[in-house]
Amino acid sequence: MDLHTIGHRRGVVAAPHHAAAEAGRTILVEGGNALEAMIAMAATIAAVYPHMNHLGGDGFWLVRQPNGRVRALMGAGRAGANARIDLYRDCGHDEIPARGPLAALTVPGAVAAWMLALEAAKAHGGRLPLAALLDAAIRYARDGYVVTRSQARLTAEKLAELKDVPGFAATFLVDGKPPAVGTMCRQPALAATLDHLATAGLEDFYRGDVGRETAADLARIGSPVTRADLEHTVAVLAEPLSLTIDAGTLYNTPPPTQGLASLIILALFARLRVTDAEGFDHVHGLVEATKRAFRMRNRLITDPDRLPAPLERYLDDKFLDVEAAKINRREAAKWPASGSGGDTVWMGAADSSGLVVSYIQSTYWEFGSGCVLPATGVLMQNRGASFSLDPKSLNALAPGRQPFHTLNPALAVLRDGRVMAYGTMGGEGQPQTQAAVFTRQVLYRQPLADALDRPRWLLGRTWGSAVTSLRVEDGFDGNTIDRLLAAGHDVDVLAERHSDTVGHAGAVILHPGGELEGGHDPRADGGAAGV
Repeated sequence: MDLHTIGHRRGVVAAPHHAAAEAGRTILVEGGNALEAMIAMAATIAAVYPHMNHLGGDGFWLVRQPNGRVRALMGAGRAGANARIDLYRDCGHDEIPARGPLAALTVPGAVAAWMLALEAAKAHGGRLPLAALLDAAIRYARDGYVVTRSQARLTAEKLAELKDVPGFAATFLVDGKPPAVGTMCRQPALAATLDHLATAGLEDFYRGDVGRETAADLARIGSPVTRADLEHTVAVLAEPLSLTIDAGTLYNTPPPTQGLASLIILALFARLRVTDAEGFDHVHGLVEATKRAFRMRNRLITDPDRLPAPLERYLDDKFLDVEAAKINRREAAKWPASGSGGDTVWMGAADSSGLVVSYIQSTYWEFGSGCVLPATGVLMQNRGASFSLDPKSLNALAPGRQPFHTLNPALAVLRDGRVMAYGTMGGEGQPQTQAAVFTRQVLYRQPLADALDRPRWLLGRTWGSAVTSLRVEDGFDGNTIDRLLAAGHDVDVLAERHSDTVGHAGAVILHPGGELEGGHDPRADGGAAGV
């Protein structure tokens, strides 16, 4: 499958796995709209890329409607009724475990957001049955999918912490060992669950047979999530965060996601008026904007019902002007700050009606909690590991609370008439990779394929790593690296030209004349396709 495609008129999709992109394209061929295509892609990616996401995770949508309005669909699961600080303290934990049943402490929210997306799809003319949207996912889960390089590598790297977690070995190991690249693997219980949902409807995931079996399995392994938690789960339709710069209006998702940080980075960088793409000023400017944005994010972002301050003031022009003026154009500010890892998938879709979709779905770390529920085949996320056991913390654990999310899909309505949905996986790297792709493609007019391919960087943690230095891919000009070092950045040049460390980015663009364009990262296993 091509990494980049342009010139389509009916629809275009982009995904980090070719099977997901093809599933989306098939829906477009059958007359489906971008929302229907994305539901098919979201289900399929869980079947073929399970180390990055699953039905037991969360998901967030930005949807630009044909009338120009942008809405956010927020599928953030809440902590279970039994997820109390004293439960973990009584078990001898000073922090929430990252793996196992006690890590599986939040309700999966992704399928609830699929439900909202399906309603929106029908409101915009979608007529395909749910069975058609889930067909590819069912086939891959039942008949088998080919293990990718990233799944093979991450299974081997994380084997020690995952092999004894309930359900993991039976689902994702072959004879007790990590599968090799190219191995055919299956998820038969997941296939049966998807097949049942295709007939019974997505609500069954929470309030029907699937929900009952899920709750029973969770109780059996000792998860704090109850059947009542599942039954009360709903996704939320929300107004996105937005701000305007010279290039256009930028959108991202509200709390509990870090969408605020992604917007602030671009707002601060725009105020620096950097003209030399790929040079020191470009990289240094974005890194320094990232530091300021992350410090604000860490003080502010939590469950939307517990925000310490209104977020509007942090997107106000006067505030952003002052923050930009604090960036030293020649010296690096002190670092590090606290960070979070994470593994995720971003996917995009657009169609000729003007629907443009930016979607992100995740189980947090690679393979999430590692717990696979035997009756349903659902792999549970470990998103709740981002809670704190300190009751005074901004993100203190309590039943019913939403955890902080690194997930944040992005969308921009540009002054030149284009609409661009874009995003990436990668924990702390998500806002940074978004900024790299956006500035290259929009501010510096690089072709989309080049903007996705060019070497990138990462400040802070991702992929479960404790490294907080400024890591840069091999491929930058030596003078740029020397100037970054001279400015005081702690630079670590990665050995790879294309490294998973800096994320798997993608974008779809609706051009003003109706032409559709899509592209995905050469660092991933996917691509773009259109009709």
